[in-house]
Amino acid sequence: MNPPDALPDLVSSARSIFQMAATPAELENAKAQFLGKSGRITELMKGMSTLSVDDKKTQGAAINLAKQAIEAALADRRQALANAELERQLKAEALDVSLPGRRRGQGSLHAVSLTLERIEAIFGSIGFDVAQGPEIETDWFNFTALNTPEDHPARSMHDTFYVEGGTEAAPNLLRTHTSPMQIRYAVQHVKKHQSLIDAGHRMPEIRVIAPGRTYRVDSDATHSPMFHQCEGLWVGENVSFKDLKYVFTDFCRTFFETHDLVLRFRPSFFPFTEPSAEIDIQFQSGPLAGRWLEVAGSGQVHPNVIRNMGLDPEHYIGFAFGMGPDRLTMLRYGVNDLRLFFDGDIRFLSQFQS
Repeated sequence: MNPPDALPDLVSSARSIFQMAATPAELENAKAQFLGKSGRITELMKGMSTLSVDDKKTQGAAINLAKQAIEAALADRRQALANAELERQLKAEALDVSLPGRRRGQGSLHAVSLTLERIEAIFGSIGFDVAQGPEIETDWFNFTALNTPEDHPARSMHDTFYVEGGTEAAPNLLRTHTSPMQIRYAVQHVKKHQSLIDAGHRMPEIRVIAPGRTYRVDSDATHSPMFHQCEGLWVGENVSFKDLKYVFTDFCRTFFETHDLVLRFRPSFFPFTEPSAEIDIQFQSGPLAGRWLEVAGSGQVHPNVIRNMGLDPEHYIGFAFGMGPDRLTMLRYGVNDLRLFFDGDIRFLSQFQS
């Protein structure tokens, strides 16, 4: 057993060994040499059983002081290693405050929303109202009232999304176009002015556009199951095809901010107009110069549709058109894949921030 005068050397030795420990694991191994079950302090405590009562008091007090000094040295080294590790982490994770901060991204309207606002503003400037309607429609408004017979291909489930509700004879569906708003708006307009009509007075003309989402079973680079359409309608006592050509030509030149384009009205067929025409545009300069691009369908409103509005086709006539804002957006911004508008890629959408 070490005599009391050897205890200072034991404490000094423990301090030296603790200081050489470079990691917490090494420090715990060094601790075991002095304070473990077989450590040197533990052995000294065990050897006191053979001492006299007076020697136990003297030797025990000295050993306790040495143990406390070793434990203090151990705690100091533990703290030093912890401080060193914290310092290492702080250096590794340090922020360079000289760099500019990260700004919160600024949102903006979607490119198609910008186009819809532009369309509404242009037609609003020539007296057209803007009408909104339900996206879940009835068979009557979506097809029947628009002179579309029951055996028309558009009623096939391969072209139309049918939804729960309604009846077998009159099912509900996701509207395939915004044309149902022709009937909805016109019927309300007629009801509002029914007293004038009954009195034989001229009813105020119907001028309205109906932009909104529509749905068809279709998906590729230029088609999407959900897409946008803008229906236009002008009905009065003396509205001709000439008015249609003038209004839509003026719209296209204003929308694309150029008079350097021409329009072509190509004969076509739609159940709700007669005669009907596809509208093509051709730019005279730029990357699309020389190509005819289809942008809308149009025609004079069919007499049966006029009747379903609650009007007499012998006295009222008008035109309608339906255009795709998504396609107009593609042409305006030079986008060649419609799906980019709906993928939600911030890198693409951020290009349209004003």
